[in-house]
Amino acid sequence: MFTPYDREEAAGYRKDNVENRLREGSPVVGVSYDKGLLLLTVRRSQRKVYELYDRQMFSAIGMQSDIENVRVKTIQIAHQEGFERSPDDVTLQRLVGFILSPSLKQSYGDMFSGVPYVIRALFAEIGKKPQGDGFYTLNYDGEFRIYHEFAVIAGSQDAEDKMLERLEGVSHETGRDEALQKALSAWIVGAKEAIKPQFTREEEDLNPLRDLDEAEANRAFLLDELKTGTIEVGILERDTKRESRFRLLTENDLTGLLDQYRNHS
Repeated sequence: MFTPYDREEAAGYRKDNVENRLREGSPVVGVSYDKGLLLLTVRRSQRKVYELYDRQMFSAIGMQSDIENVRVKTIQIAHQEGFERSPDDVTLQRLVGFILSPSLKQSYGDMFSGVPYVIRALFAEIGKKPQGDGFYTLNYDGEFRIYHEFAVIAGSQDAEDKMLERLEGVSHETGRDEALQKALSAWIVGAKEAIKPQFTREEEDLNPLRDLDEAEANRAFLLDELKTGTIEVGILERDTKRESRFRLLTENDLTGLLDQYRNHS
């Protein structure tokens, strides 16, 4: 017999299992700036930032198959909405709030046959004016939140809190270069926080970053991460002559950003 206590215990195990699998995911930072908005992360191999529709893009941490399922499902629904209604009817409010969230909530809540998604996603939507920009974060349990100006996802709540603190002061008037700087700084803070639980006290004592000041420790941490990873930035441009608002920044676009870390004396 399945008692309420058994159900509560199973739910706790389910939550802990998903959270542990998310912990090591590379954080994602979303920032709105004066001429558009961006999503920044560091990827190991597979691409992490994707266009969904004309005004929306997406990134996530978690199990790759679950991320791909959510991405494909969102694209299919967005194009169906755009065809049957109009492109203006394709909004994150509908995609996340009325379609994806209930689906994830059902999968997470079904203790007997449902397999929970291992995913934490960040969606971005550009408005006609900066004040219309928005971000949605979507959790594996179907919970979603709406943000303006900036948003983050990471493997733990502590990491997300520290990242959000680092982004304070970013606004719709921020230029792209400054937005990139702030986003990368927030990513470093979140990624460093994510690995903390992995260190024992003895290992922390041997950590080469332990005795450095914060700026130097952040620089050393990022350069070490970039030995096996690559910074990936997707942007949505508000006014562009190109067919698509979305594009991935090139290595040349990011040269100035990285030079601040590589050429530091």
